[in-house]
Amino acid sequence: MTVYFIGAGPGAADLITVRGARTLGACRVCLYAGSLVPRELLAECPPDARLVDTAQLTLDEITAELVRAHEEGHDVARLHSGDPSVFSAVAEQMRRLDAAGVPYEVVPGVPAFAAAAASLKRELTVPTVGQTVILTRVAQRATAMPDGEDLATLGRSGALIVLHLAAGYVDRVVDELLPHYGADCPAAVVAYASRPDEVIIRGTLDEIAAKTKEAGVLRTAVIMVGRTLGAEGFRDSHLYSAERERHVC
Repeated sequence: MTVYFIGAGPGAADLITVRGARTLGACRVCLYAGSLVPRELLAECPPDARLVDTAQLTLDEITAELVRAHEEGHDVARLHSGDPSVFSAVAEQMRRLDAAGVPYEVVPGVPAFAAAAASLKRELTVPTVGQTVILTRVAQRATAMPDGEDLATLGRSGALIVLHLAAGYVDRVVDELLPHYGADCPAAVVAYASRPDEVIIRGTLDEIAAKTKEAGVLRTAVIMVGRTLGAEGFRDSHLYSAERERHVC
């Protein structure tokens, strides 16, 4: 039997992929992050599926549930918010399953930063303005950041920075990025992207902290800082240019 790590998407239940929904509907056991995954998605599970909310479980307890389902002959869905490839704590679960000899697959989902960009109606990579996106977070009570990945260092690139798990530390974010991006650099905070209670905050880097605190946003948000957020009058992409040589097969 197989464990499927499924990206549930950023919040809206209908943003799960077709493959994710089909896989969820075929699994007799579902472990889900109850604090983040919309409960409407559980309706995709078989009517008699065993549902386990992992919000209060430790890594060992989660692993035990996955191994138990495998030993009982059941496919099991491990439903994570967003996409499993970033900030999902999937790596340590896969490592435990490797050690236990339990097979698994990964079904990607829509990440939070993509949903936030959609809400802002912005492409994060704009020709001649910015072609690099950095996904990161800040170190506070969570695991320390590796050497060289602090905001002061990353900010020297001038690339668009997307911060997860950092809304509660927005003052620190602003202080560390201001020397590199400037007070007038466009910034945005999107909380609960794609959900009915979504909050969108736009401003410049020197005012985004005050606006975020005024809105009462503390968590479940992404912070974006970079010139592409306000890009206007940029050069069209070469992709659809009339000057581009095209070959007809």
